[in-house]
Amino acid sequence: MNPLLSPFDTAPFSKIKNEHFKPAFLQAMKDARAEIDTITANTEKPSFKNTIEALEFSGQQLDRISSVFFNLNSAETNEEIQKIAQEISPLLSEFGNDITLNKDLFHRVKAVYDQKDSLTLNTEQQTLLDKRYKAFSRNGANLPEDKKTRLREIDAALAKLKLQFGENILAETNKYQKHLTNEADLDGLPEGAKEAAAQLAKSKDLDGWLITLDYPSYIPFMKYASNRELRKELTLAFGSKGFKGDDLDNQENVLQIANLRHERATLLGYKTHAHFVLEERMAETPEKVQAFLSEILEKAKPAAEREFKQLEDFAKELDGIEQLQKWDGSYYSEKLKQKLFSLDDEILKPYFKLENVIDGVFKVSEKLFGLQFEEVFDVDKYHEEVKTYKVYDAEKNFISLFYADFHPRAGKRGGAWMTSFKSQYIKGEKNVRPHISNVCNFTKPTESKPSLLTFNEVTTLFHEFGHGLHGMLANTTYPSLSGTSVYWDFVELPSQVLENWCYEKEALKLFATHYKTRELIPMDLVEKIKESATFQEGMATLRQLSFGLLDMSWHGADPTAIKNVKEHETKAFAGTNLYPATEETCMSTAFAHIFQGGYSSGYYSYKWAEVLDADAFAYFKEKGIFNKEVATKFKDNVLSKGGTENPMVLYKRFRGAEPKVEALLERAGLV
Repeated sequence: MNPLLSPFDTAPFSKIKNEHFKPAFLQAMKDARAEIDTITANTEKPSFKNTIEALEFSGQQLDRISSVFFNLNSAETNEEIQKIAQEISPLLSEFGNDITLNKDLFHRVKAVYDQKDSLTLNTEQQTLLDKRYKAFSRNGANLPEDKKTRLREIDAALAKLKLQFGENILAETNKYQKHLTNEADLDGLPEGAKEAAAQLAKSKDLDGWLITLDYPSYIPFMKYASNRELRKELTLAFGSKGFKGDDLDNQENVLQIANLRHERATLLGYKTHAHFVLEERMAETPEKVQAFLSEILEKAKPAAEREFKQLEDFAKELDGIEQLQKWDGSYYSEKLKQKLFSLDDEILKPYFKLENVIDGVFKVSEKLFGLQFEEVFDVDKYHEEVKTYKVYDAEKNFISLFYADFHPRAGKRGGAWMTSFKSQYIKGEKNVRPHISNVCNFTKPTESKPSLLTFNEVTTLFHEFGHGLHGMLANTTYPSLSGTSVYWDFVELPSQVLENWCYEKEALKLFATHYKTRELIPMDLVEKIKESATFQEGMATLRQLSFGLLDMSWHGADPTAIKNVKEHETKAFAGTNLYPATEETCMSTAFAHIFQGGYSSGYYSYKWAEVLDADAFAYFKEKGIFNKEVATKFKDNVLSKGGTENPMVLYKRFRGAEPKVEALLERAGLV
């Protein structure tokens, strides 16, 4: 019996074998097609209920199977799963096209859409109708047959290329290991990082120490190791992923993805891929995005150049460094930060034991939204390291299931993300609650120490948990409008706003206690954290803007003339460079956000959402960071509403006005 084809509430991980996936996908697609046939064969006049709602609730089994499979492919993959993904992705792409290019189905959807002004629909129903109609019109329903055929070919090719891009990056990350046997090579590294490197070597039956390109290994080495040559080697290894001209090279994948996206957009009547994407974003057009990025660049660049000059002078004074290079940045920034603020991560880490930080984010959520978290041990998991929690509201109503997966593994891609195994929706009398997951790559515990987080990891945990709350507190009728199913440049608001609590005494008092002595974090350290929050903010902003500009350079203009990935990237970065260029490295070939994930033409949204989050948090600060009234307004108008209304309407309902960019510039110390 295939466990994926029986109805299941929680994902039955322990019962699933790899050979179950493909038959489950094929059967679920067959069943979903039959559901579509039932809609199109209906002899009754097309209505919202028999067409739009029926379509919304079709294919649910396929959605569940997809969420289980693709989450595993990100968090616990292997060669077999990757092979299945390569086989299944084009089939799913074809299935999606079978729906959006189904003439009879579109005819029914259009019939309902054309009479929308005479229907008595609530706001959420109007949004769903609009979204459903656009899903067809924006994906080729109005095209002639020959162009529909080409669209299918493009979508199938893109599905495979994006997977290949991601697999190459994971393979590159896993392939590189720096095996060190001379302890002097680890000079400057904190004891915890050295112990983790020794433990990693031991796990591979090696003596000495092992440094990899996984963040918990790579970042401390770049920040603390005094051996400049080794820092250079690691920087070049990290920065050259997918750029070595071998079988894991991504240059051709980048060019093909960019060109196919452009061709697809023009086929649909749009000038570029960015014009197509941004039509369904708060920013609306590439011109507005460019203007937004330019406005912040104008403010950030002078600050970044001042900060970089300060860093250059410091490195020269300290170690006689004549030319600051990329492999020097983290190292000297950390030393300068220690000098200016007497603050470094090694002083802070003992106060941020992973379990305490998890407890802290739970307590913050309880104080803001009345949530309670209960760890449970009877929920099926895909890996023993995953923790599971049941989430309740103040009245003990079940709100969500929450999975937490926090440490790097060979089968897990880098970075941090939130995802879902099951959407929230209301059908009949039943409010179906969601299953939400946070996946991160934090430092593992060692034989002598628990997992102690850097402050940056603390903010990452809060960030992903903010996304998690967006999913957990969802309360909409339709699954496709639920939780994080919002405009992409709005999705980062809940995550980025929650990071602000990490800097507040009132919040830190709830969880920042020393893992040995249980002593509360000294308030002078809290003050230093706040003071140092804007340290090198100009440089950080410039870096973020450079990624947004690179994204727009690939997607906001015709890419057909681009023949050399590195040359193109160099031009895109021209206005934001601080460090000398390195021939061996290339950002685009490992820029998974835009070439594998969903951020193409959308990387600017991190900065866009920072404007929203700075403005939103200013409101909390004004009323009190745990003010129940403001928290309830945020929950009711933002977190629970998903994509049921235009995000600016939701934001203004929460805040009373549109956000102001000044709030961000002020917080960042750029004005």
